[in-house]
Amino acid sequence: MSLESLVPVADEAISSMVLHPNQALGKNIEIHSQQNGFPELQGCAIAILGVSEIRNSFFPIGSYNTVDFRKSFYKLFPGNWNFRICDLGDLPNGATPEDTYFALREICLHLRQLNIVTIVIGGSHDLVFPIYQSYQSVKQLVNIVSVDNQFDFSQEEELISGRSYMSRIIMEQPNFLLNFSNLGYQSYLIAQEELDLIDKLHFEALRLGNILDDVAVAEPFLRDANIAGFDMKSLRWQATNNDSGNPNGIDARTICALARYAGISDRLDFFGVFELPNTSIFNQLLGQIIWYFIEGYSLRYDEYPVITSIGFTKYTVALSDMEMIFYQSEKSNRWWLELTNQSYLNNKNKTTALLPCTHQDYMDACNDKIPDKWWKAIKRG
Repeated sequence: MSLESLVPVADEAISSMVLHPNQALGKNIEIHSQQNGFPELQGCAIAILGVSEIRNSFFPIGSYNTVDFRKSFYKLFPGNWNFRICDLGDLPNGATPEDTYFALREICLHLRQLNIVTIVIGGSHDLVFPIYQSYQSVKQLVNIVSVDNQFDFSQEEELISGRSYMSRIIMEQPNFLLNFSNLGYQSYLIAQEELDLIDKLHFEALRLGNILDDVAVAEPFLRDANIAGFDMKSLRWQATNNDSGNPNGIDARTICALARYAGISDRLDFFGVFELPNTSIFNQLLGQIIWYFIEGYSLRYDEYPVITSIGFTKYTVALSDMEMIFYQSEKSNRWWLELTNQSYLNNKNKTTALLPCTHQDYMDACNDKIPDKWWKAIKRG
C-alpha cells in the first residue's frame, strides 16, 4: 500500500513544539513520527500530507521544505473543532514523476474510501492529475476548481506539466470531468486559444479583479467542487515577501477567505496547495491558509446532497419565455438554481440538477436576465 511509503514528520518540526502551550495545534493533532508511528486512520476527519514532486513544474521555483510550514502551523491555536486531524508526514519522490503520481493516486483513493478530507501541501500543480485519477475506479463525476492566474490548458508540451495537466485531464478516457472552474485568472497571462477552449467546453472562470472586488462571488464555485487546487504563484508578491513574484495577484486575506469557502464545501474531498515559495512570511501565511480551511470544514452545513423539501424556501421566477426555480437555504442563506425543464437537460448526470448560485443570480432572473451559470450548465454534455 502506498501509505507505507510515507515518511514521518521531521524531528525538527516536532521538537519545535516543546515550548508551545498545551492548547497549540501541534499538541492536539496526531502526527506520524518516528517515536509514535503512523496514526490510526479510522475516525480521522482531516489528513495532512506533504509532497515535494516538482519535476514537472512548468516554472520550477525550487524545492519546498514542509518543516518550516509545520513549525508555523503547529503553533497556531485550533478553533472550536471537535474532530480528529492527522498529519501523515511526507510522500517522497518516486524514481520518476509517474511513480509519484501512482503513489499519490493510491493514497488519495484509500483516504477517500475512509471519508477523510485530505490536504495536500507542496509539489507542483500537475499533482491535481493523480488526485483526479483517484475517482476513476469508482466512475465518479468530478468538479475541479483551480485558484490560479492561468488555466493550465497549454498543449505545447508532450509531457504533463504544471501548465498542461488540465489538457491531460480533458483528454483522458474514460472521462469523468463534469466541470472545471478557474478562479483568479489574469487575462494578460492567458493565450486566446485557452480562452476559446474555456468557452467551447462551457467551463467557468472568474477574473482576478472580480474576486478582489468581492471574494464572496467565488463561494458557489467552491461549493460544488470535489477537488480544489490552489497555485501559490497566483499570489501578489507582498503575500510571500518574494520580490521575484507577481506585481498583481491575490492578497493574503483573500486567499484565506477562499480556503475557508473550500473547507465549508460539503462536497470537497481534496484541498491542494501547490507551487510554494520558501520564504518565512509565506510559511506563516500557509499555516493560516490551512487553519482557515479547517475552520471552514468545522462550519460545514451538511447540505449535500441538497434536499430542498426540508429547510429551503422555493422561489419561482417567470421570465419572458420560461420559468426558473431557485431555492434558498434557511440554515445557510445560500442559493441554488434548479434546471427543471427536461428539454434543457443535457448534462452528464441526465437528471435534474441543482446549481450553486448567488442572490445576484436570483435578482438577474427577476429582471428577465438568464444567469450565465445556467447557460453553461445546460451546454455541458
